[in-house]
Amino acid sequence: MSKTPWFIALAVTAALLVGGCLPRRGPRYAGPAVTPPASAKKPHAGAQVSGARPGRPLLVIERSTNANVVHYAAGLTGDGALDPAEPVLVYWVLLAEDGRRKKLNWLEKKKAYGVKLKPAADGYTMTLAAAPWMPLAVKRAGGVVRLEAPINGRPAVMEKMFIQSRSGLLGPKVEYIDLYGKDLATGEPCRERIRPK
Repeated sequence: MSKTPWFIALAVTAALLVGGCLPRRGPRYAGPAVTPPASAKKPHAGAQVSGARPGRPLLVIERSTNANVVHYAAGLTGDGALDPAEPVLVYWVLLAEDGRRKKLNWLEKKKAYGVKLKPAADGYTMTLAAAPWMPLAVKRAGGVVRLEAPINGRPAVMEKMFIQSRSGLLGPKVEYIDLYGKDLATGEPCRERIRPK
């Protein structure tokens, strides 16, 4: 078990936010593979956040509260380079509803899922709003843009985070956070479960 407080802070903050984080609609889902309800429509071809453009997927945050997920994608220029105007795109995909994309609201940007980016030699250093002390690396490697972060204390390409929470007297309580990715050295899938203390 790792003592990685930045993920715990992110999860706790995210669980308390209103914009899609609290279980207002739909059933409660359990397990890391959150499946949208059968009634959820598939997104139509033009289902995008207003003003956003498609990007290369970097990270998905799934939660047990409902099937809605937060996507992080690399904003790319026409030649495939990271776009300095908007290198990382962040948005909801509302799988518990109709599958459309939705922008983060102000509180979500400032307290949980929003990002700050600083240029680095090989890409950008990214920090999440809930974890400004933990830098993540957005890098281009071998023609692919990826997000690098430690999983189980080893360098990895992070692909997904799952937050398991339950209702409590003082609001949602995070039970655990699962991190998923691929080990940078071996290419093997890796996973780490973090439990708040």
